[in-house]
Amino acid sequence: MKKFRATIAILALAILLTASPAQAQTSDTAVHAILFYSPNCGHCHYVITETFPPLFEKYGDQLQIVGVDITQPDGQTLFLAALEKFGYEQGGVPFLVVGDVYLIGSVDIPEQFPILIETYLAQGGVDWPDIPGLRETLGIPATQSPQTGPEPAAATQTSSPPPAALPNLTLTDNATWREKFVRDPAGNSLAVLTLLFMLAAVFWSVVEFGKKKKLKSPIKWSWDIPILCLMGFGVAGYLAYVETAHVTAVCGPVGDCNTVQQSAYARLFGILPIGVLGVAGYIAIAAAWLTARLTKGQAASWAALALLAFSGFGTLFSIYLTFLEPFVIGATCAWCLTSAFLITVIMILSIRPAKFAMEKLKLRRARFQ
Repeated sequence: MKKFRATIAILALAILLTASPAQAQTSDTAVHAILFYSPNCGHCHYVITETFPPLFEKYGDQLQIVGVDITQPDGQTLFLAALEKFGYEQGGVPFLVVGDVYLIGSVDIPEQFPILIETYLAQGGVDWPDIPGLRETLGIPATQSPQTGPEPAAATQTSSPPPAALPNLTLTDNATWREKFVRDPAGNSLAVLTLLFMLAAVFWSVVEFGKKKKLKSPIKWSWDIPILCLMGFGVAGYLAYVETAHVTAVCGPVGDCNTVQQSAYARLFGILPIGVLGVAGYIAIAAAWLTARLTKGQAASWAALALLAFSGFGTLFSIYLTFLEPFVIGATCAWCLTSAFLITVIMILSIRPAKFAMEKLKLRRARFQ
């Protein structure tokens, strides 16, 4: 993580985030754009480090971009103004605005931004986007022409400081957990409630599994677990699609799914998308349930124990991820909370079958001693 932040901070300062408009170089024909980003956004990292450098090298002063950190108060205000301009209440990053066009994500920006640059340059350039408060915040003179201005904020390779109005335009997030929590109070409060439910479920499961009371009646496998697995598979599958295809997630009225999915925590060890891991987990749980239900003897017993192990591990991992959302990322994903709830319920339903299987294995072992 430290290496990730150091790399992107250096590149952001040296390539993207530039001097104030009054200090920057001038250009008669230029494309001006604003990039909204988040410090923990892996997709933002890709756009800044992979997409922009070749474009800067190709177009030089004709391409001028200013980065806006949405985790900073002024940056968040500008981002909300940009979303309102395009008719959105919520949105994810990276969010690039050029002219009257916006691009979202690490797929649309690399594919469409080069085309827009050529189009606008052929038309004589394009001025900074008409976002309420943008000129005042970045110090851009209001006397610029409709196409280009006399003193744009160049996005050339320079180590000059960023605009004074936004002094923290680096990919680091020094906000406290309280400041992060209030970024999405409704969604983060729901995450805390889900977290408390999972912790209580784990505590109950440990106590229930450790009771010495023996189960006399055989286990009747219901279809609750496979139904929950199917639902979880759908949720995890959608998240896997969002993470691998780099598209914008469809979010509900509560939470900010895209901020979570575009954070550095959306991939395990920075490689494996969490959604893909969830899909594999639900497949493993379904396979264990099917084996326990259709087989007999030791195979069925071990499958029942595996079912509890898989769902228990999934619940513990979900507790970790759910904790990150309100207190580290500062945003909550409703899809993630749904998956966390489903896997926890599966764990609860797996306790009694696993306990019965454990008793059968102990009895079998006693017979052969």
